[in-house]
Amino acid sequence: MKRFFMTDDRGSLLLLRVILGVVFFPHGAQKVLGWYGGPGFTAALNMFTNNMHIPTLLAILVILAESLGALGLILGFCCRLCAFGILCDMVGAIILVHWRNGFFMNWMGTQAGEGFEYHLLAIAISLVLVTGARGRGLRIGRSPAG
Repeated sequence: MKRFFMTDDRGSLLLLRVILGVVFFPHGAQKVLGWYGGPGFTAALNMFTNNMHIPTLLAILVILAESLGALGLILGFCCRLCAFGILCDMVGAIILVHWRNGFFMNWMGTQAGEGFEYHLLAIAISLVLVTGARGRGLRIGRSPAG
């Protein structure tokens, strides 16, 4: 009965990091490889720097967070760093693009763009991974000692 009510942090963190990585991988692949109808690296970089006036270094970090960060989360490599990159990416997306569209996603096509509810979920998951991922190296969760 205790198992039913208690959470296993290791399993929860594993699930969160893999799902967040799987959700972000297509976004990164769009920007890096042009997959899934995306623009590819050069066009994505130009969009960030020319259209959105984001400094080149930050634009590259956004692309890396969504691509290599997603892979890192899926594979369990540098999880805190990868989650922090996605967290920063989502905060920037809310501030620069989605805040003005309100909270809700544009399910009915009646808004000028997408709201930021999805981004808040990604931020919350990232925060859990940044603060809750204990241990060293590739291991996520608590050590047997506690």
